[in-house]
Amino acid sequence: MSATTDATNPSRMNATEIRASVSLASIFGLRMLGLFLILPVFAVHAKSMPGGDSATLVGLALGMYGLTQAFGQIPFGMASDKFGRKRIIIIGLILFAIGSLIAAGASHIIWIIIGRAVQGAGAVSAAVTALIADSTREEHRTKAMAMVGASIGLTYAASLVISPLLYNAVGMSGMFLLVAVLSVLAIGVVIYIVPAAPPRSPEASSFSQVLRDGELMRLNFGVFVLHAIQMSMFVVLPGVLVQAAGLPLDQHWRIYLPVVLASFVLMLPPIFIGEKRGVMKQVFVAAIGLLLLVEIGLYIALSQATLPFAAVVSLLLAFFIAFNILEASQPSLVSRLAPAGSRGAALGVYNTLQAIGLFAGGAGGGLLAQHFGGPVVFIVGCLLSSAWLIIAITMKSLPRRSKTPQQTVPV
Repeated sequence: MSATTDATNPSRMNATEIRASVSLASIFGLRMLGLFLILPVFAVHAKSMPGGDSATLVGLALGMYGLTQAFGQIPFGMASDKFGRKRIIIIGLILFAIGSLIAAGASHIIWIIIGRAVQGAGAVSAAVTALIADSTREEHRTKAMAMVGASIGLTYAASLVISPLLYNAVGMSGMFLLVAVLSVLAIGVVIYIVPAAPPRSPEASSFSQVLRDGELMRLNFGVFVLHAIQMSMFVVLPGVLVQAAGLPLDQHWRIYLPVVLASFVLMLPPIFIGEKRGVMKQVFVAAIGLLLLVEIGLYIALSQATLPFAAVVSLLLAFFIAFNILEASQPSLVSRLAPAGSRGAALGVYNTLQAIGLFAGGAGGGLLAQHFGGPVVFIVGCLLSSAWLIIAITMKSLPRRSKTPQQTVPV
């Protein structure tokens, strides 16, 4: 079934698009909450439980979520193409709740690792982003994906603030129980609030067609680089902030929160202009260039004997502006370029490379910082972002979207 857009103002998202985007972005944010919430406190908590004195097991507990996410994205994305988006999202949320309950009842760190593995196994990111793409017109898709990017950024910033408070109030088990309850509530959101999924495309395309698509591979490489840089940067950045501002670790949210919020405001004009004027490729390439400049700036700042605090904060703001633009625009581009009938599979590959980037950035950044020093982390980031910039410059420009007010949106 379909709803005709408002002919008097076709440039705005209609009520169905807003409802789909906001509700699905909140579900995506819940998934990331499962990743981010324990990060600020788990390493300290782990020392109080059997097995927690092993740095290897602590690292596995933190990273297992992303690892099983990487393995699950493609199967869940392909299943959403075949069996329907909502059904697969609900299955993923059930797994997420079960994993949270396992972790909540853990008496040994091994059970935390198992719980995190089950949490990540419900890899619904591809299905969620595919459903957003299904439910929005092309001219509004990047804005819808920006809501997902905002949910990730806000979840990260909120986790830095509330995680120590929650841990002091309810402990680690209580935090996992809270996430389990939220995942059950999210199932209700999927069933009762998310608009009915539109009919899936009757056209079929092979998975190999997705893998052979050069334009999609450019975007897959890009999301790997983006999240590898993000994770590797935050291996070094906390120490930089301590050095620059003398801020203890539990006070870093005072910098992250306003910077992240400001970046959401500043990333909107480039996206709106890019969508309106049909120059999203130029905006996309410019954001990668800004990311490269940030890596260069952080390398220079970290190499200096004195570290200007204002310069570090400015670079951090520039990073989040670039990150949010790229995080919003890339899944939108994947959804537009994906072969008919394989949008979920294409986004599954995309989200797999995202998860691998998170894992590689954290592990690789730690190894580089430990053996070669923090500045080398940013040198590698410069090389990766330079390669991405070259690849992005040669990508095809997307055709201008249609502006016809008679477009319809399936609901």
